[in-house]
Amino acid sequence: MPTQMKSAVEGRETEEMRLVAMEEDESPQNIRMRIAEGSLIITRNIIRENVHPVGIGKGLRIKVNANVGTSQDLCDINLEVEKASIAVKYGADTVMDLSTSGNLDEVRRAILKAVNVPVGTVPIYQAAIEAARKKGSIVHMSEDDIFNVIEKHAKDGVDFMTLHCGVTKEIVNDLTKQPRLMGIVSRGGVFIATWIIHNGEENPLYKNYDYLLELAAKYDFAISLGDGMRPGCIFDATDHFQIKELLTIGRLVERARRTYVQVMVEGPGHLPLNHIEANVRLAKAICKDAPFYVLGPVVTEIAPGYDHIVAAIGGALAGLAGADFLCYVTPAEHLGLPSVDDVKEGVIAARIAAHAADIVRLGSKAAVRDLEMAKARASLNWRKQMENAIDQRKALEIRGRVKLTAPEACSMCSEYCAIKMMREYFKTSCF
Repeated sequence: MPTQMKSAVEGRETEEMRLVAMEEDESPQNIRMRIAEGSLIITRNIIRENVHPVGIGKGLRIKVNANVGTSQDLCDINLEVEKASIAVKYGADTVMDLSTSGNLDEVRRAILKAVNVPVGTVPIYQAAIEAARKKGSIVHMSEDDIFNVIEKHAKDGVDFMTLHCGVTKEIVNDLTKQPRLMGIVSRGGVFIATWIIHNGEENPLYKNYDYLLELAAKYDFAISLGDGMRPGCIFDATDHFQIKELLTIGRLVERARRTYVQVMVEGPGHLPLNHIEANVRLAKAICKDAPFYVLGPVVTEIAPGYDHIVAAIGGALAGLAGADFLCYVTPAEHLGLPSVDDVKEGVIAARIAAHAADIVRLGSKAAVRDLEMAKARASLNWRKQMENAIDQRKALEIRGRVKLTAPEACSMCSEYCAIKMMREYFKTSCF
């Protein structure tokens, strides 16, 4: 079966293209042409049945991903499945399983079964962790170990995979000579870098990239080129290591397109506000308009417990500059494994950021609910306001905290509600 990209290049519209076009209020022809040029991808493994394909890229609304997964300190499959379900309930377009503890196959398969959105993974986690369990250290994983895990994930139906192909031996050697403040904060990136240093060999994902592309084409999973050298603090932002990896990734994007493999590019994690637009534009230029997937960005270091807000600020600016896909950040970021409530808060914050950017990027097409909310507020129609709220339950709870003396208003202004007074005055005014 041809990949989505091969079908697009050959002029065929697939069922997935037509579905994305309908949901995005676009023409199937535009969707097909953007897939053919590589500025848009559709995340769907060809063997996965219970999945709703999602389009990511040029001309579409910005999508939101939610990360879930076990850790050594808290390994509960049912809890991670619940988190994945909550994420989807509150608007996550995709879910990634980042599990590092327990039976990793069981966790992944349970999440794939529980949700009908595209699911992503980071296969190097499982390859490294299983090498540590069986061989004593992650540095003893073999190239076969890595690629066997990638194909296992593909056979399970994983729709997109983060693969740190741009962490090359040359970049790692540079880093050992010129350390940065936070070094490597990408877990997958540091697994690869550690392996390179110990074995003195090139990154297997980079060295065997052609074989990786064969696997991706076979299952039509999308490759998300991971930013293993992303800055882990604003003081490492847009440095030599980050840009050098991005240049490598740009070349890998072109190689993927030549084999009709769908690919997107992952962006930096921590950036000061004034770096965001430049980073997005640079990535778009170097990677020939490939869909751009950012973590946050996180724009200040001092807000543990509130990093979902920090990331939403960065995500809105990134989206406005052209980012296509936001990975949520929860209040637990930098502190611990997120709870179910943290997942909900993270998804909603990222959705707000994405939507705020979409209002500018897509215009009235994205602002339909905003217009309905404005009309409902102008007419003091509280039922309609609740219907259009991104979190209806929270809005209702806040409104119900105080017994209202003026039920048509709220407890902030009560009888002195500006909208209420204006409406009453203008009804009796001669103007």
